[in-house]
Amino acid sequence: MNEENEIIRLRYEKIQKIKEAGVNPYYNQFKPKNLIRELRTKFKDAAAEELEKNQEEFSVAGRIIRLNFMGKTNFIALRDYTGELQIYLNRKDLDEKKQWLLKQLDVGDFIGTSGRLFRTKTNELTIYAKDFTLLTKSIRPLPEKWHGLKDVEARYRQRYLDLIANEQACEIIRTRSKVISLLRKFLDERDFIEIETPVLQAIPGGALAKPFTTHHNALDIDLYLRIATELYLKRLVVGGFERVYEIGRCFRNEGVSTWHNPEYTMLEFYMAYADFEDLLKLTEELMVFLLTQIHGKLKIVWQDKEIDFNPPFRKLKMEDAVAQKLNLSLEEIRKGDALKKWLKSRGIELKASDGWGKALATAFEQTVEPEILHPTFITHFPVEVSPLSRRNEQDPQIVDRFELIIAGKEIANAFSELNDPADQRGRFQEQAKARAMGDEEAHPIDEDFVRSLEVGMPPTAGEGVGIDRLTMILTNSPSIRDVIPFPLLRPETK
Repeated sequence: MNEENEIIRLRYEKIQKIKEAGVNPYYNQFKPKNLIRELRTKFKDAAAEELEKNQEEFSVAGRIIRLNFMGKTNFIALRDYTGELQIYLNRKDLDEKKQWLLKQLDVGDFIGTSGRLFRTKTNELTIYAKDFTLLTKSIRPLPEKWHGLKDVEARYRQRYLDLIANEQACEIIRTRSKVISLLRKFLDERDFIEIETPVLQAIPGGALAKPFTTHHNALDIDLYLRIATELYLKRLVVGGFERVYEIGRCFRNEGVSTWHNPEYTMLEFYMAYADFEDLLKLTEELMVFLLTQIHGKLKIVWQDKEIDFNPPFRKLKMEDAVAQKLNLSLEEIRKGDALKKWLKSRGIELKASDGWGKALATAFEQTVEPEILHPTFITHFPVEVSPLSRRNEQDPQIVDRFELIIAGKEIANAFSELNDPADQRGRFQEQAKARAMGDEEAHPIDEDFVRSLEVGMPPTAGEGVGIDRLTMILTNSPSIRDVIPFPLLRPETK
């Protein structure tokens, strides 16, 4: 029997003895009146003499993270969700039954207690407790006596242990929550309204991606987990919700990497009577707002590199960026042959049906994008890779679209929306052809969406922001798994 199994066996024995002594090891009636953070904040500067005069009693509950038994004097470090506080128990203050129960406590157990505050000889703020209540008996030991989980896979698989032992992991999740809250605040203050759209969809759309398929038994139809919220949010714009957004889960049946998880969180918002230039300014304002609120500054470190969010952000057309990088003319790029040749020389084969637009986007992803560190707007994408974007008035081969690239990755994607139903149907038809030729990321024609455009959608601009990736940047996290509380993993093998 290994050490952990022996600890588990002994703790089950303790539970049995505790029950036989007439104590419920999972008591549910203790109601703490105070949070630890509240006490630490209120009395952080209080001197020992001041605390001694204060006879007020405070009540707290939490997990035991340290036990120090020294004869009659016993110190317990307790943690609730707001912080840690030391508890002092003197055995002479306890009856015989509680003295025995005290010896049954282990690191990981939950207790509740109350008492007045004082400072120890080492000046540590402490509750002098005359009693305690066992609330939850922990059976499994905490990881490596609070040194954390060394196995990275175990950290993600048993996230609850990682969060207990790793304050940095907790802080990342708190920051993620704050990011989402701030995004809502930013948009709500600008008169946007948040609305939820379907997760199960009969026709997946809004992006070029392979969806997850499921089946509805009662209706006997195949359905798809949404790959984007876009098409339903634009239906809402048609219906009169001219500033609308959703923060929701999206799903793409793709590979897993440090920047990709099949289930992820996306903010999408749509703004009538605006174009992509308006969203350029709004996105810049949003990023400055987030940095100011979370870090209090506009320069942060990500993976040992300083990223500067001071506006204005750099703007660069995709064609210009690739032409400069590969030493090609804009004419050569539009023909596409030189791009395809360059890609082929690096082992990247495009489909026969792929045009210069697909070749340009692929070359950009391979060359320019990874080298971008500071926030940069890449603008004017080819129509071929932008099936829902409005064509540029001066150049119909490109669309009014931008991506915000930070640290070599797309963080946001925005464009002036296509509201011409005939143009939209034609692009859907091109996707349908690609799908028929085996492209699993292309989708069928969404006739109802085309019908909604025929009803009429006002000039509109829309944007999607990847919340997981954005949180990675804001928390200096190298992997998307660090910012998702429970990332997708292979099932455990026995």
